[in-house]
Amino acid sequence: MGELRVAQGGGGSRTRVLLVDDDVRIGKALGLALDDEGFDVVTVLTGEEALDRAGEAIDLVLLDLMLPGVDGLTVCRRLREAGDLPIIVVTARSDSSDVIAGLEAGADDYVTKPLVAGELAARIRALLRRRRPVPAAPRRVVLGDVELRPDEGIALRAGRPIHLTRTEFRLLAELAAAGGRIVTRDELLSRVWGYEYHGDTRLLDVHVRRLRRKVEADPDTPTVVLTVRGSGYKAGHADAAAPEAGSEPVPEPASEPVPGRRG
Repeated sequence: MGELRVAQGGGGSRTRVLLVDDDVRIGKALGLALDDEGFDVVTVLTGEEALDRAGEAIDLVLLDLMLPGVDGLTVCRRLREAGDLPIIVVTARSDSSDVIAGLEAGADDYVTKPLVAGELAARIRALLRRRRPVPAAPRRVVLGDVELRPDEGIALRAGRPIHLTRTEFRLLAELAAAGGRIVTRDELLSRVWGYEYHGDTRLLDVHVRRLRRKVEADPDTPTVVLTVRGSGYKAGHADAAAPEAGSEPVPEPASEPVPGRRG
């Protein structure tokens, strides 16, 4: 396959979701259920089709990991290498190996079958509400040789740009905004993902590992993103430039559950 290019954003009033599932019945039922929730759904059956359609204006990918031909993990990796298009992977069970593999491949979130349309819609909306600037964040934060500019959505390491997904950027910005204070796992899950995960920390811990590979000189001996055992995470020593006088942070809307039916 050649170079993959993704085009993010449908540009219309309805969010455009690319649903990748080889089960025709599940795809049709879920497509109708998400349509009722206010989404435009484009359904494909294979990984090859997903990579072809990713070049269209898509807001989010809902990706089943169990696909014939090009499997879901490969599709996820290729989409993530091409950009920061939001990806939610679908697993047949909540087995840790499946979940972790999907997140390590670059997914922002995961859901397990059987899917409930209302819960899935809430996850999609929470993911799409995410924005890089963090409320009350300084304009510039230096964490060792990493520089973060939350209002610009830019991250640098040793003066060179590093590509962070929206989720990774948000995670690092939240830690930086805490100014070296410990941020608990539950707080990070709530602030970054905007959804209640009831103590499931796999989502967070895998993202921390991914983030460390990009911002740490030695991910096995981190100095930027520090683990506080039994509590959560904190940023290494940070030097921050305060926001301009008179600037007002823009709060993000809280995540609210969306009523729905089983897809």
